[in-house]
Amino acid sequence: MLAPVETRSVSPVFVGRRDELDLLNDALTRAAAGEPQAFLIGGEAGVGKTRLVEEYTADAARRGAVVALGGCVEIGADGLPFAPFSTALRALRRALPDELAAAAAGQETELARLLPEMGETRPGRHDEEGMARLFELTARLLERVTADRTVVLALEDLHWADASTRHLLSYLLRTLRTGRLVVLATYRADDIHRRHPLRPLLAELDRLRTLRRLELGRLTREETGRQIAGILAQEPDPAQVDDIFERSDGNAFFVEELAVAAHEGCCTGLTDSLRDLLLVRVEALPETAQLVTRIVAEGGSTVEYRLLEAVARLSEDELITALRAAVDANLLLATPDGDGYRFRHSLVREAVGDDLLPGERSRLNRRYAEALEARPTLVPAEERVMRLASYWYHAHEPAKALPAVLDASVAARSRSAYSEQLRLLERAMELWDTAPEEVRSRLRPVDYTEAYPPCGCDPATTPLRYLDLMAEAAVAGRFCGERERAFKITKRALRLLADENDPQRAAWFWVQRSRLVRSLGRGSGREELARAQDLVRGLPPSEVHAQVLTRAANWSMIHSPGPEAYGDAERAVEYARMVGARETELDARQVLGTLMVGSGDIETGLAEMYEVKERALAEDITSVALSVYINLPSELEAVGRSRDAVTLLEEGVAFAGRHGLNDTKAWVCGNLAESLFSLGRWDESAAASAAVADRVGQGVAAQGIHATRRAELALARGDFAEAQRQLTAAQGFFGAHERAAQHHLPLTRIAVALAVAEGRPAEARAHLERALEPGFPPGAQRYAWPLLITAAEAGPDLLDALRKAARSVATPAPVWQAHADWLRAELLRAEGRTDPDDWSEVVTAFERLERPYDLARTRHRLAEALLAAGDEDRERATELLRLAHAVATHLGARPLTDTVASLAQRARIPLTPDTSTDPADTLGLTSRERDVLRLVCAGRTNRQIAAALFISPKTASVHVSNILAKLGVSGRGEAAALAHRLGVFPPEPGERALA
Repeated sequence: MLAPVETRSVSPVFVGRRDELDLLNDALTRAAAGEPQAFLIGGEAGVGKTRLVEEYTADAARRGAVVALGGCVEIGADGLPFAPFSTALRALRRALPDELAAAAAGQETELARLLPEMGETRPGRHDEEGMARLFELTARLLERVTADRTVVLALEDLHWADASTRHLLSYLLRTLRTGRLVVLATYRADDIHRRHPLRPLLAELDRLRTLRRLELGRLTREETGRQIAGILAQEPDPAQVDDIFERSDGNAFFVEELAVAAHEGCCTGLTDSLRDLLLVRVEALPETAQLVTRIVAEGGSTVEYRLLEAVARLSEDELITALRAAVDANLLLATPDGDGYRFRHSLVREAVGDDLLPGERSRLNRRYAEALEARPTLVPAEERVMRLASYWYHAHEPAKALPAVLDASVAARSRSAYSEQLRLLERAMELWDTAPEEVRSRLRPVDYTEAYPPCGCDPATTPLRYLDLMAEAAVAGRFCGERERAFKITKRALRLLADENDPQRAAWFWVQRSRLVRSLGRGSGREELARAQDLVRGLPPSEVHAQVLTRAANWSMIHSPGPEAYGDAERAVEYARMVGARETELDARQVLGTLMVGSGDIETGLAEMYEVKERALAEDITSVALSVYINLPSELEAVGRSRDAVTLLEEGVAFAGRHGLNDTKAWVCGNLAESLFSLGRWDESAAASAAVADRVGQGVAAQGIHATRRAELALARGDFAEAQRQLTAAQGFFGAHERAAQHHLPLTRIAVALAVAEGRPAEARAHLERALEPGFPPGAQRYAWPLLITAAEAGPDLLDALRKAARSVATPAPVWQAHADWLRAELLRAEGRTDPDDWSEVVTAFERLERPYDLARTRHRLAEALLAAGDEDRERATELLRLAHAVATHLGARPLTDTVASLAQRARIPLTPDTSTDPADTLGLTSRERDVLRLVCAGRTNRQIAAALFISPKTASVHVSNILAKLGVSGRGEAAALAHRLGVFPPEPGERALA
């Protein structure tokens, strides 16, 4: 029925934009070579953004690319969650069904939030990582689909995009690094006012080097003339070109409208108002056709034919006749699937919509809602609840709008579209007082909320309360990163609860406020947790009670571990088990395990945390698993097991990539950077921190952690200016309120070291005195010992204070006993009592640990002590200095390199051995075999040797066999030992120290 309807464009020629097309076509060539490309195309309404995309995608399709188009949908100014991505992925699925299915294998339930055709979404508890998890999976899906096929992903009308779409686009543009993909996104530049939600995204994306912005300007007079000639199929009169160019100011759409109006003899008498210009052809339509255009204008960006038929209430013949008139006038177009209609240009739809009377708009929205309620299948299932909510809301009927908006909020939550869920919940709160009581009394918390556990009531029978909406909105705000909005909601909720006797609900809101205060950097969150504890004290066990105790124990674990924290954690586990709150129980158990390790019960605590990790993974409790991937490796690092920590953290990075991002991945990568630094893998440490640099949505503490890591690395490498910049940044992120040992003690150590290095001893003493004054809390040894050693190295001041402070710091693991011995030796050295035996013990202790930087520093100290004692141990001092210098050079630790070199120069010790004769010459090794042997000595496998030398593993194996035969040895270990004894070649810097 609809197929014969013509959908021709007014302008048959494409004018101008040659430079832009050339740039886009070059990007397609780059993308086809495996380098993803991204463009933001901006311009005022009507300037030709859509036409440019149409021309480019047609060219791309002719060149063999798959084109996936998606547009942001405006329904009463409410964007549908992920609408352009859903549409584009649906097009991609039609074009590449097998490839998309293979790329999505195993993740269909998650990706169904974007593309419902993939299956049912997985039910389960939501968390802060849900949206990030979906984003990561979408990025990986696109990378896999475009591995062998060039795809153009075009998203139009970004100015209408919902928040979730904006966040997903930002994530994709930041993280896509492989694949044959071109991403285009268009937006209306003249609509982006100062407070438009797209403006911050544009500013953020401008910093990306992988993204290019195209701003389309208006047509020149010459281009305007060519466009008019194409429309009229004849050369226009120059005076007519001048007139149209002056009236349109080069806007391509207005040129079309004015040219057609002139051709139809309607030019005379046109008002200067553009809105009136746009309405000229509408008003020239028959009355029935005008009615249909008004109905379509209020229905949204696209209106399905059957829905339009139900709302228009015309006979089918009358409706088809009216539609044909509107299509022939180039006002409406049939959708590509032939199932509906849209305006040819959104400016015309806006003009028609603006011309509606207020009562007329409400009436049309009511008719849309009634039609959709009567026949839900009139629109796609994934759009139904959102559109129904929008229609009833704009119909100004609270009795219908409130439940519809709440249903839409649940649908948004099920898709991890937490930004849209928050907006809808705020709309529900707006409607609450105007909706009739009998409507509100039929609503149940179990149907619309899952933010917090029932507080002593049955959610299936208890009426929904306004406070329930506030709780759900507060959590949605936290999940989508709108922490400021969530914070304001919790403040309002607590004001309302001040007059009610509902301690559990109030305690729950105080816990939320504590989390928000910390993430916003406005406090430590302790005061809020204390209020929550006071409220539940003496109440029977409940899930809220267990949550409060878990959060309190977690806070104390970080800020002031001790018996009180331990007791809170134990009671949290007990209460959670009593009420069957499994997630809270596992969360409390991992906090308890961390406290065990800190108290010295290391093996029991680690075993508990490993058990929680396995249980959380087995039971699919993602939030707890993510927490354990942060805390367990941190405790392994705390007891000196950095290699175990790295193994677990690399697993955690992958897990966070699949199930979380932002804060969680930032914390995991922060811990990874710390452990890699300890192991002497400094370049990898820097890369781990850079992997999550400047991610949108990170809390201030996560950003502070990475600033601290960068400051530590810059300090060790001698880049004091960068260390100071990062130190200042970290101090700003944590703020004066954040006094957790894990944050302020490393920052103090950096500040002390910088002050000493730059000749500011008084400032160094002041930093140290402030840190020592309150004393060190239990479990702070991993931060306290390095600080005390740095202070001791600084000079003879405050030695008594350092000794006193050291007596309060535990040594529960060999790594911290080694630090304690180091400090003792440093203090004796500061007093002029250097004894080689003291330093020998320290070096021996560090040789058992995987701490190459610390080992190099203590070897330097031992060499210094040996040289001061006389020449009898000069050979040993020489070896120690060479080892320390090799490691420092390998790490890029310039201050240590210079210090070692200075001592060697004073002692007239050469830092490289005499290599005038080459022992390798006597072995008959080829140049390539020597390269392979060097890597064998470094402990590399055949596969690693192959990767390093760009050869195949089989070739590497052949070389190794030849080497063993030439050396007359039976294995790799013997070959390495023989090469070492013969001094075949100097060790790569740091290799012997690491062996």
